[in-house]
Amino acid sequence: MADKPVPDIVVGRLPVYLRILNYLIDEGRYITSSQELGDRLGISSAQIRKDLSHFGEFGKQGTGYDVKYLRDQLQNILHINRRWPVVLVGAGDLGHALAHYRRFQDAGFDIVGVFDNDPEKIGQQFGRYVIQDVATMPGIIEEQNIKMGIIAVPPAAAIEVAKAMIKAGIVSILNYAPVTLMVPLGVRVQYIDPVAHLQHMAYYQNVDED
Repeated sequence: MADKPVPDIVVGRLPVYLRILNYLIDEGRYITSSQELGDRLGISSAQIRKDLSHFGEFGKQGTGYDVKYLRDQLQNILHINRRWPVVLVGAGDLGHALAHYRRFQDAGFDIVGVFDNDPEKIGQQFGRYVIQDVATMPGIIEEQNIKMGIIAVPPAAAIEVAKAMIKAGIVSILNYAPVTLMVPLGVRVQYIDPVAHLQHMAYYQNVDED
């Protein structure tokens, strides 16, 4: 493991490398190279080697990388060689999709509770979950020592939900609400805003002039 802090942008690329390695395993591959990984990802082989060098030496000159070994090492680095309990706040359409998104579970993230503040939703069946009152969330976070949470509520509610999560012990938040959260040092937030991404891509569209 690196002795000095690794740039977050490098950490952010590791799951992408991991995804490709899993594809290679599914294809029955045993060996790969930084060149092949780069070609599949649209990233230079030099960048991949540089990223991996932050964490050690994983390949051999002229031989490449053992696919399963590198996959296992990246899982260790990302701390996903275990299962992580996660709470989800927001039982609307987005929350429903997230609660039933199979890849969370396949990747080792178990949604252990779905919460909302709508009295008409609390107590209702939500797939394999029963929607719980968000007021009970802090106690469950503390009792189960949960460190990760997902926010899928309207912007006006997201800030208070984040505060409650953090106060109860959450240190990592995946935020789908289109609002910036002010969080204490040591708490990490990842933002997922499809509209912002579409706006980003719209910049590159060819627009016919009138």
